[in-house]
Amino acid sequence: MDRYPPIAEHGLIGDLQTAALVTTDGTIDWWCTPRFDSPSVFASLLDHDNGGRYRIGPEGDDYVTRQLYLPDTAVLITRFMTGDGVGEVIDFLPVEDPHRVSDRHRLVRLVRCVRGQMRFVFECAPRFDYGRQAHELELTEEGAVFRTPTLAMTIHGAGQGRMERRGNDLRGALTVHAGQAGGLVLESAAQGPPRTTVPGELLESFNETARFWRGWLGRSSYRGRWREQVDRSAITLKLLTYAPTGALVAAATAGLPELVGGERNWDYRFTWIRDGSFSIHALLGLGFTEEAEAFGRWLSDRTEEQAGEASGPLRIMYRVDGSSELVEETLDHWEGYAGSRPVRIGNGAADQLQLDIYGELLDSVYLADRNGIRVGHPGWVKLAQLTDWLCDHWDQPDEGVWETRGGRQNFTYGRVMCWVALDRMVRLAREHGRPADLGRWVEQRDRIYDQIMERGWNPKRNAFTQHDKTEVLDASLLMMPLVGFVAPRDPLWLATLDAMDGELVSDSLVYRYDPSASPDGLRGHEGTFSICTFWYVDALARSGRLEQARLTFEKMFTYANHLGLYAEEIGQTGEQLGNFPQAFTHLSLINAAITLDHQLDHAAGFDPVQLPDAGGAG
Repeated sequence: MDRYPPIAEHGLIGDLQTAALVTTDGTIDWWCTPRFDSPSVFASLLDHDNGGRYRIGPEGDDYVTRQLYLPDTAVLITRFMTGDGVGEVIDFLPVEDPHRVSDRHRLVRLVRCVRGQMRFVFECAPRFDYGRQAHELELTEEGAVFRTPTLAMTIHGAGQGRMERRGNDLRGALTVHAGQAGGLVLESAAQGPPRTTVPGELLESFNETARFWRGWLGRSSYRGRWREQVDRSAITLKLLTYAPTGALVAAATAGLPELVGGERNWDYRFTWIRDGSFSIHALLGLGFTEEAEAFGRWLSDRTEEQAGEASGPLRIMYRVDGSSELVEETLDHWEGYAGSRPVRIGNGAADQLQLDIYGELLDSVYLADRNGIRVGHPGWVKLAQLTDWLCDHWDQPDEGVWETRGGRQNFTYGRVMCWVALDRMVRLAREHGRPADLGRWVEQRDRIYDQIMERGWNPKRNAFTQHDKTEVLDASLLMMPLVGFVAPRDPLWLATLDAMDGELVSDSLVYRYDPSASPDGLRGHEGTFSICTFWYVDALARSGRLEQARLTFEKMFTYANHLGLYAEEIGQTGEQLGNFPQAFTHLSLINAAITLDHQLDHAAGFDPVQLPDAGGAG
C-alpha cells in the first residue's frame, strides 16, 4: 500500500469532457483524454511503475500537505508547508467550449509561494493507451511535446525553472519566493508548438475557470441545512457530465477495487440508464433544469435505438456519445491498485437484462413532466412502444440492479421498478390525454403489484426479500417507499425496515446484501454501499424516524474524504473503496438532503434517538 495512495487521498478536476485525479502530494495519477472513457495518459493509480504520472511538489519529503477546493468551484488547491515556507499547486482544467466535442484539453498547474520560499520539483512521465503505446519526446526551450501515432501532448513552460530529459520523460525544478508564481500547461492536441506562458496568463485562466463554476453553482435553488455538502455533490455531478451530450458517467475511474487485492474491479467511465435517470431527480431538485433536459434528450435518443430483445429495447449502459460497444478486456500487464487484479476496461455487464432500468427511466420522465419538461409526440410513441415491450417481458428473471454474475433471478426490486414504469406511463397518458393501451398497462401494473405482495413478501422473514427464492434482504428495496410502491408507514414496510436495521445496517452504514448468503458469482466480500446509506436516510425520514435519519446523515459526512467526496463503498475502518468519486453516491446524497429537509421542516414533534444495545448492529 505504500506504493499507492489511499483512494480517499484524491481530488477531482475536469472540464466537462474529461477529468483527472490529483493526490495530496501533488501527483496526477489518473487522466484519460480526450474523453472520460478514452485510454489513459496518467494511470499510476493502477500501476505504480508502468501507469504514468505527473507530479509537482516540494523537493524532499519533509513537508505537511493539505488540500481544498477554491470555495464554490472545481479548482483544486494543494498546499505544502515546510520549514522554509508555504507553497501551493493550483490545478484545474479550463472550461472553454464544453458543448463542442474537442480533442484539445488543457491541464493547468499553477505554482505559487505564499510564505518564505519553496523549491518545487516536477516530473511528467506519461504512459499512453494504458501503458501500451510508446512515445517520443521533443524538448525545446519553451516546453516539450510527447508524441505518439495517435495523440500528442504538449507541455508549455512558464519561463521559469528548467526542464531536463530523462529518457522520454521530463524532470525539472522551480524555486519561488513569497508572492511569486509560475506554472505549466499540459495540452492535448495543441494547435502549435510549445510556447512560454506568463504567470499573468495562467492567473487569468484561473479566474475565468473560477467564475464559470461560481456562476453555474449560483443557479442552484438549494437553501437547506446541508448546503456545503449538497453544493460539493452538485459540482461533482457536473464534473462527471459529458457536456456535448449531457451524459453522466458513473465515476471518473476504472479498476479501483471494492476489496483491496480482490477481483471486484470494474470500469465505471460509462453512462448507466439507472444512474442517469436518478440524476434527473437530483438536478431538478436543485433547480438545474437545463442539465436535466440535456440528459433527457440523451435518454430519448437511446429509446430511438433497438438493442434487440436479448437485453430489451435499452441496454443498461452506453458510452458518453451514446454508442454501445463496451467490450470488456483485462490489462494483464498492470498490477492493479495495490495488487487488485484483474484490471478491467470496458464492461461486460452492458449486455445484461436489468428490468429495473425501465422504471427508473420512466419515473424520471414523469418527474421532468411535472417540472414542465414535456415529451413530444415522437418521444411518446417510442415510450409507448417501450411500455408495450415491458408488458410482454416483465415476468422473467434478470440479472438485477447490482449486476451480479451469479445467474438470473426474479428480483423484487426489478419487479417494483417495472410497476413504477407502468404506473408512471398510465399517469402521463391520463393527465395529457395521450394515446395508450391503458387497459393493458393497468392490468399488467396490477399483476406486478400482486406478484410482489405474494412472492416478494417473505412471512418467515417478516420482510420483503431480494427475490422469490431466498430469505436474503436487499438494500435496493429501500427504494420501495421512495417510489411510492408502499406507504412509508405501512406495517409491511416498517417490518422490512426493522429487519434491515438488524442485518444490513452497521453503525448507520448499509450493506447492499450479504454475498455469503446470496452468492453473486465473485470471490471476496465488500464494504458498505454509500448510496444505500443515503437511501436509508431517505426511507427513515419518510417513515417518521427523523432523529435517526438526521443522525445517520450527519454520521455519513464523517466518512467523506477531506474534500467532501465519496467513492462507491466504505470499508471496515472507514476507508473509501471502489471507483472514485461515484456519481450515484453524490446524487443520492442530494436527494436524501432534500427529503430530510422537507420532513424536518414539517415535523410535528421530536422523535428521540434510540441508541442500540451494546453489541447491536447500530
